[in-house]
Amino acid sequence: MTTPFLPVALEHASRLINHGPTVLVTSAHGGRRNIMAAAWSMPVEFTPPRIAIVIDKHTFSRELIAASGSFGVCIPGAALADLTFAVGSCSGREGDKFARFGIDAVSGPVLGVPMLEAGCAAWMECRLFPERHTEDAYDTCFAEVVAAAANPAVFTDGKWNLHADNAALHTLHHLGAGNFACAGTVIQARPL
Repeated sequence: MTTPFLPVALEHASRLINHGPTVLVTSAHGGRRNIMAAAWSMPVEFTPPRIAIVIDKHTFSRELIAASGSFGVCIPGAALADLTFAVGSCSGREGDKFARFGIDAVSGPVLGVPMLEAGCAAWMECRLFPERHTEDAYDTCFAEVVAAAANPAVFTDGKWNLHADNAALHTLHHLGAGNFACAGTVIQARPL
């Protein structure tokens, strides 16, 4: 006998499909920089590579991104779960979160955006592709990826390589309310 489904409150409905990797969005402009966590991001085109990411229009990150026209997307590993939650729980308007949390950053090779490598599986440097309607109405920003790099311990030759000895770099997936799942079990699909 199957257990009957129970209704899910609509304010929690997005958590049912929100299992893509949680990312850290970095931005900088005019001598100020910021880092925030974002759970809603996805690829939208292969060539040129473009992504979409939801960043609330009232955040300090959106101000910096709008002013600079660029941002970074860093993919934290499991070892950065606490840091990911921390930078997603406070505003950068109140001070430099890189300094507050002791975060080391490197400059992206094309746009100079701050990028994290320590504890991250990968990063992408992005140029904002202005789409005012979706930015204003849905807080969704589109961008072209102009540079990308990955830690070869977990990503090589265009594919993820997750196993027990690189568990600290397995991607985080925000489940809501400060809870994360961690990628780590790879299931090879077989033809039916």
